[in-house]
This record gives sequence, C-alpha cells and structure tokens, in this order.
Amino acid sequence: MKIKSGELEDKGYVLLDKLEHKELIPFIKKYIKKRTKFSFFYYFSNFLVFGFTGYLLMKGFGNPEFDIAARFTHFCYGLAIAFVLIPLHEYIHVIAYKSQGAKNTSYKANFKKLYFMALADKCVADKKEFLIVALAPFIVINSVLIVLIFAVNSDWKLTICGIMLTHTAMCTGDFGLMSYFEVNKDRQVVTYDDVENKISYFWGKTEKNNLNSDKC
Repeated sequence: MKIKSGELEDKGYVLLDKLEHKELIPFIKKYIKKRTKFSFFYYFSNFLVFGFTGYLLMKGFGNPEFDIAARFTHFCYGLAIAFVLIPLHEYIHVIAYKSQGAKNTSYKANFKKLYFMALADKCVADKKEFLIVALAPFIVINSVLIVLIFAVNSDWKLTICGIMLTHTAMCTGDFGLMSYFEVNKDRQVVTYDDVENKISYFWGKTEKNNLNSDKC
C-alpha cells in the first residue's frame, strides 16, 4: 500500500493487535484452529499428502520385493531435505514482499522455538498484498514438488512426499496469519513489521469507520 505506517490513524484505522515476535507461535496456534478457508485448505493439504504417503508406503504390500524399511528410509530423506529449503522459502517471501513495494526486507530465525520469518520493516500491506507474500513459497515450492513426483520412481516419490509434508508444516505460520485476516475480513486489516522492536502490528477499521469510508 502507499499508506505509511504513521498515517494509518489519520486514515481511519485503529490498532487491532500487536504481535510480539516472541509470541508468534501461540498467535499462530490460535488462528490456525479457526474455521476459515485458509485453515481448512492447510489441513486438507496435509491430509492429502499424508494419505498419498501412506498409500506409497504400503503399495504392493505382500509382494516378495516389498521393502518397508527402504521406503521409509526414502521418506526420511525427504524430511531432512525439507530443512535445506528453509532459506529458499524465506527468500521467496522476500521476493514477494519486494514485488509489493517493500524496500527494507530482512530475515529472522529463532532456532530455540524453531521458527523463521521474512520481514518488511514499516511496509504496510493490505490483505491482498499480504496473501501474495504469504502464499508465494507454498505455491512455488509445492508446485515444483508435484511436477517432480511424476518424474521419479516410487521410492523417490516418497522422498518428495517427505519434503512436501514437512514444507507444508513449515507453512503453518503463513496460513495462521492468513486465517487472522479472514477472521477479521470485515475490518479491512492491514499489517506492518517493526523490525527494531520485534513487533508486527495489525490495524483495521471499525464498523463506524467502514461506513464513513463508503461516503463520497
């Protein structure tokens, strides 16, 4: 958005939530459990990948050449490889931020709580812009993985499933934040990061302000 963070109040916005980054995980857990289209899609995606993985693990059960240990090993390869994709995941976030006009972008990692963040300091993003940023890594990386599934044999399909299952889990924060926007969809929510103070702010319009903004 062209609005600067310091102009939000003058534009009729009020502060809805202040998310300290150290409290990110409880915030995400709260909103990923909400019944929104984004939380549904998140859980449904996990269900599909988990189901397909189970099918590949047990396919051909009872045949002499069936080797569950080898298949599970390939699946575990995928779990490990997925963690190598973390820098790429965050870099895609940053590219998406820049595509929406962000200038000052950065990364944050908390290895103790095992979460990673791409931040755009003082860049105000509305719902549409934020969804582009949040969905970009999920769409790009998982699309490539889906294409690769059709190019490898059964054992390596399990490796890709392991990558996809882990990467989808890594997108929990993205879907949790999108769920927040959906819960507050009637309030024209915008957000921005305060990198120095390690806080993300969510501003919106009250019902009264929404009515006023519709007037000519």
